[in-house]
Amino acid sequence: MTVAIKQAVPAIRAFSRQFSQLMGLLEPRYMGGELSLVEARVTYEIRERQPVLARDVAQVLGLDPGYLSRTVAKLEKQGWIERGRGKDARERPLSLTSDGEDSYQALDSVTLAETEKLLAHLDKDGAVRLLNALDEAGDLLFREIQSDWSLRELRPGDLGHLCSRQAILYREHWGWGDGLEALMMEICAAYLRDFKPGKEQGWIAERNGRMLGSVFVANEDHETARLRMLYVEPEARGLGVGSALVRQCTQFARDAGYKRMVLWTHAVLDSARKIYAAEGYTVTSTEVQSEFGKEEISEHWLLEL
Repeated sequence: MTVAIKQAVPAIRAFSRQFSQLMGLLEPRYMGGELSLVEARVTYEIRERQPVLARDVAQVLGLDPGYLSRTVAKLEKQGWIERGRGKDARERPLSLTSDGEDSYQALDSVTLAETEKLLAHLDKDGAVRLLNALDEAGDLLFREIQSDWSLRELRPGDLGHLCSRQAILYREHWGWGDGLEALMMEICAAYLRDFKPGKEQGWIAERNGRMLGSVFVANEDHETARLRMLYVEPEARGLGVGSALVRQCTQFARDAGYKRMVLWTHAVLDSARKIYAAEGYTVTSTEVQSEFGKEEISEHWLLEL
């Protein structure tokens, strides 16, 4: 153990103690609600992955299967979750009931409000410093744990979920409004309605069944493909997810016989722009638009294949 690590150990332990107390994690009931912290986390994982098998939840959270079984039984007795029927008669995938969803939303609102209260004293620069520090800490501590992700093609239900996630993320980070969500839903509807096998395809990056990002290739004309809907979850930053998704699009477009790829993005999306530039895209034109409720510089990019 190096001197630096010896110094880091007590610092991490001290931070953990302070943060646990600050967020009320030592209380018997999480955020003053009906559930313990573990029960709340199990509910969260079921909601994010539903329908999901109990063994998969246990694996993701590192919980003893017997302990998880008792937790699930309690949540089921409370009417928060229900068991469905899997392909195998022995499988009983878990999902939230309507009461469970309502209760989860109430708990999530309290958690959000308490977290915002915790950060209320920070100015813009302080918030940016904190975000960067959290990204750096996550990269240093969890990169090896989080690196086990993979790409797969789109499946039924994916487009609705990725529209929802992008609408939430862009609103939270950039203040973009309903115009963006409406546009994304129109794009996804057109993709499903007019899908051209062999000329169009989409991919999801995921880890343990959880979506980390997405992208798809849409047909623009017989020589041109359009890259659409690229996004990466904040938790997956620094893992190479965005670059892998873009490379997948490029390879697919080449194999499909396209001569070029185009895309539309915004100047504020710096991380995405760096990925596009590294792939060989160049900006062909810019314009100012306020379609999403704020004036932004939008950009058109081109990649010759």
